[in-house]
Amino acid sequence: MAKRPARYETPAIQPIRLGAENLRFILGLKLRKHRQEKRLSLSELAARAGISVSYLSEIESGRKHPKPEKLIRIAEALGVPYDELVSLQVAGELDPLKTFLGSEFVREFPFELFGISPEDLFALVADTPAKSAALFETFLEIGRTYGVQVEHMLFAALRSYQQLRHNYFQEMEEAAAAFRASQEWEKGRPPSAEELRALLEERYGCAVDDQRLARHPELHGFRSVYVPGDPPRLLVNDRLLPSQKAFIYGREIAYRELGLRERAVTGSWLHVDSFGQVLNNFKASYFAGAILIDEEALVEELSALFGRDRWDGEAFLDCMRRFDATPEMFFYRLSQVVPERFGLSDVFFLRFHHATGSDDYRLTKVLNFSHVPVPHGIGLDEHYCRRWPALRLLADLDRRQWSGRPGAPIVAAQRSRFLNEDATFFVIAVARPLALTEGMKSCVSFGFLVNDVFRERVRFWSDPDVPELLVNLTCERCGLTPEECQDRVAPPTIFRQEERHEAQARALAELLDSASG
Repeated sequence: MAKRPARYETPAIQPIRLGAENLRFILGLKLRKHRQEKRLSLSELAARAGISVSYLSEIESGRKHPKPEKLIRIAEALGVPYDELVSLQVAGELDPLKTFLGSEFVREFPFELFGISPEDLFALVADTPAKSAALFETFLEIGRTYGVQVEHMLFAALRSYQQLRHNYFQEMEEAAAAFRASQEWEKGRPPSAEELRALLEERYGCAVDDQRLARHPELHGFRSVYVPGDPPRLLVNDRLLPSQKAFIYGREIAYRELGLRERAVTGSWLHVDSFGQVLNNFKASYFAGAILIDEEALVEELSALFGRDRWDGEAFLDCMRRFDATPEMFFYRLSQVVPERFGLSDVFFLRFHHATGSDDYRLTKVLNFSHVPVPHGIGLDEHYCRRWPALRLLADLDRRQWSGRPGAPIVAAQRSRFLNEDATFFVIAVARPLALTEGMKSCVSFGFLVNDVFRERVRFWSDPDVPELLVNLTCERCGLTPEECQDRVAPPTIFRQEERHEAQARALAELLDSASG
């Protein structure tokens, strides 16, 4: 079977499809270019064409597209053919702008989330279109060279939006609280998978099938598949934990309760068709997490936990179990509630995956709300610092499974002090085997920047039994010697390269200084 092509190809090999707003913008660029070549001011051209200066300005900025009779008068005033002015053909120096405007990026990127519109972007380039075209050509070339896909940009846009809102969405919390109240659920009690499945089937008419996916070996890794129809069907992987099934049912309920229509059909991403899918999946997932882990009950539990004088890993796991949540669900919910309700805004959430017996640790999810660079996407041949508690826990889980001990979740806490930054994080990590992938383990971490607010709100921050270790991003970037770090798994190649560059820069500066004297 042929490999399915990527959803988005690079703009250079896609047909150019322009929306109405982009057609207006191209007309405005061409009009401004011709006017400037004729050395005419806005008022001079407006007078010749018999239109107002403000209207001409709106045409040039891409906000208005005049009727043909007015365009004919403008073309005559400029001394250019009407067909040339209204055609999609542009001069060579402006061609990258046309390509950029017709790209999937401009059509799909959610400008409105950040309080701007595509027209605002166009206005930035209107005065110097040729220079802007060169800049956009650079962006396109970067995308072609490094294989940057639009779907990556859409997920990055969502993360930026979450950071702008500190990952807390009051309207979603209120909708979830209202739904919980309508069901008369006991405060703090998470609804079971059976309850949510019954609601989905009886109230919303969605048939649930937990057997069909098992008959497709190539789909064993999917948690769910949504099949539109009358009635719609939800195919659920029966190997999931009950808490994972509850989340999937809660998310399906959210699509209906919140009126979210645009959606992906798979529970985990196979490909992305639009930002609407990405945003609606986020909203539905947020709602599901909020009905399963009630905000007020979670705040009460965390307040009690943070009020302890000493760190207690079992107490933390008990708190997680009270909400019948997987570590990822629980930690992700912390990223929504903790910044808003406890004022601890400098936090991060990380998820690593690790195959039993391998030396590979793959970072599969990161949300960083601090200003400190925590582990993130790295070079192909780099190795994450093995001193991070997530990697230490995954290695420990490996040893436990090799010795025949059960693979129950294990927890650890650590103060991670950055080697090259004046920053320390109190990191809590929980590792467990994954349900759907044999031999694969997951570890999620939640880190709090140790600052005055954290010291005030969390009493166990200085527990002497919690280890404190120097950490870095990767072995290749770390200057600790083998004697200082027994966890090193790769030489400090990038660190040494940066040292050489700094030495060369100092030597060059000394040479120039002495030569000029």
